[in-house]
Amino acid sequence: MSLIIIPAIDLREGRCVRLTQGRKDKPTVYVGDPVDIALSFEASGAQLIHVVDLDGAFSDPNSQNRQVLRRIVSQTKVPLQFGGGLRTLDDVAQVVEFGVARVVIGTLAVEAPKTLAQAVALFGARIAVGIDAKDGQVLIHGWEKDGQLSALDLARKAASIGVERIIYTDTARDGMLSGVNVEQTCIIARKSGLKITASGGISSLEDIELLMKASCFAGPGRIDSLIIGKALYEGYFTFEEALRVTSGGRAPTSKSPSSV
Repeated sequence: MSLIIIPAIDLREGRCVRLTQGRKDKPTVYVGDPVDIALSFEASGAQLIHVVDLDGAFSDPNSQNRQVLRRIVSQTKVPLQFGGGLRTLDDVAQVVEFGVARVVIGTLAVEAPKTLAQAVALFGARIAVGIDAKDGQVLIHGWEKDGQLSALDLARKAASIGVERIIYTDTARDGMLSGVNVEQTCIIARKSGLKITASGGISSLEDIELLMKASCFAGPGRIDSLIIGKALYEGYFTFEEALRVTSGGRAPTSKSPSSV
């Protein structure tokens, strides 16, 4: 089974950053304009790029990230998947108008399921639900609040509304380079019947191979894509190496991260 590798660009105050377990107090800022980073992923063969407005997710007032999003859309040809701070139907419609191919709804899916249903009715498969969970429980508002329901319950509710895909992130592993929570990701996929994009924790090419092997237990084609961020930025492996693994090539020996 092949996986689509989706490189991530997380934006904070218009800059590309990575957080550890979603903690906004200690971001790692990476050198480079986010548009240039997107163009480099495009040149490397990315089929989809994941962009997150962290300021929006944390409900911090900041318009820079939406402006950066527009620049990325206008200057790249690869489709974009975008989420973070989309709290109303107008927010969703705005980024669709920008040209975003897939919109990821998180907090809104928990707090306003009727609005999620409206978004699905309007935009169909362009709407995905982001499920960010710790110990199986959903977190919202940039992982700062308990959503008061389980990840599986939210996945099933999303499925009943007509959502076709979720982006599942184990927040305890995100930015920790400790590997995807394969078991829980497979459980969510199998019991919800939805397509799954896995996220959080990839640190090696071997991690990618493990997810590919284990995903068969989720059902054919259920787990079809994987978001990778920190491991790429810190040089644990290259995007091209990840593509070779998902295309059936063997993972080379793991490397130490390069200095940033």
